Amino acid sequence: MITFIILSTMLIDILVHGIADALNLKMLRNELPLAFKGLYGARRYRRSQEYLKVNTRFKWIVSFYGLIITLLFWFGHGFPILDNWVRSFELGPVLSGLIFMSVLLLAKTVLELPFDIYDTFVIETRFGFNKTTWKTYIADAVKGIGLALVIGGPLLAAVLAFFEYAGENAWFWCWLAVTVFSLIMQYVAPTWIMPIFNKFEPLEQGELKDAILSYAQSIDFSLENVFIMDGSKRSAKSNAFFTGFGKHKRIVLFDTLIKQHTVAELVAVLAHEMGHYKKKHIQMTLILGVLQTGIMFWLMAQFITFQELFDAFYMDKKSVYAGLIFFGMLYSALDFILGFFLQMLSRKNEFQADRFAAQTTGDADSLAEALKKLSVHNLSNLQPHPFYVSLNYSHPPVLERLKALNDQRVEVA
Repeated sequence: MITFIILSTMLIDILVHGIADALNLKMLRNELPLAFKGLYGARRYRRSQEYLKVNTRFKWIVSFYGLIITLLFWFGHGFPILDNWVRSFELGPVLSGLIFMSVLLLAKTVLELPFDIYDTFVIETRFGFNKTTWKTYIADAVKGIGLALVIGGPLLAAVLAFFEYAGENAWFWCWLAVTVFSLIMQYVAPTWIMPIFNKFEPLEQGELKDAILSYAQSIDFSLENVFIMDGSKRSAKSNAFFTGFGKHKRIVLFDTLIKQHTVAELVAVLAHEMGHYKKKHIQMTLILGVLQTGIMFWLMAQFITFQELFDAFYMDKKSVYAGLIFFGMLYSALDFILGFFLQMLSRKNEFQADRFAAQTTGDADSLAEALKKLSVHNLSNLQPHPFYVSLNYSHPPVLERLKALNDQRVEVA
């Protein structure tokens, strides 16, 4: 039964996303939406559609490849073979678990590496986005592995130890440990981890900084500083984001973003990001994440030693570390459902943040122009299929956001 559930979930997931992708491609139209007249040339608009087609087909290949590799390893008794090899070292349940999971993670990384390289150095380069050099790519990989060992290793060891020795309350201690870790990371990541990969320079004094700080003060938003990130080091795409809590809140602008927008448009973009904080979206997301983690660990405690779960993967011997992997595959169905509703909530929050920005700046036009330019610059799909949006979009499609902003203008008028 467990085998059927997990296998069905994997196949249904690929089928549902495949249908959504196909519907999304059928939505492509030659006619440029009226709102983008004058911003999109016919050639670049066709290029944005080709970008979508290429990425969709590539995603299909990667998905089927991943499914085949997983099934071959699973039904080829790969899990018990690896488990027997790990047990031969007689290192105890925690160290054995770390080795077991590390080997699986390393194998997954190596098997997916050719596709990641192709995506970065072929597809993204073809469409003018990739700025990553081989030196940067390799350095990122080494840094990522190092962080996984230094930060992820101890956390995983703690989870394994709790489930191994803490008895029936192990799920609660795991939940508590991961929650505390996540809260600490909210402060540590912007200051210590993110600078490992990118340079963050304080925004220089001038018109833009004065406008941002003036706006922040007008809405009573305490701001430690505004930073410029060298996003152009890896990609030509533009973005902005918000990090931190309390007095350590930071607004980060990609250097590519500054080059594309006026001061008023940049203030509007940042007003949107500040709107998420003022509307409690960030706090809400954090709370929901903590609750979701608690549910996951509680369910994990119910299934982690379930004999049928191990039988499904041909495992003669039970172990916490293997149970975590198998439960993760079983949990994916519930995670898909939860993700669907969380995406819906996220899109609602984006509309609210847009509305907040337009109201507090009194300049809905600048936010609309910024959204248009971002879509054009990033070759975004302007008219995605609603079903595809429901599965994949954390932000509403740009035309829906523009319509909401226009409706707001009408209300004000």
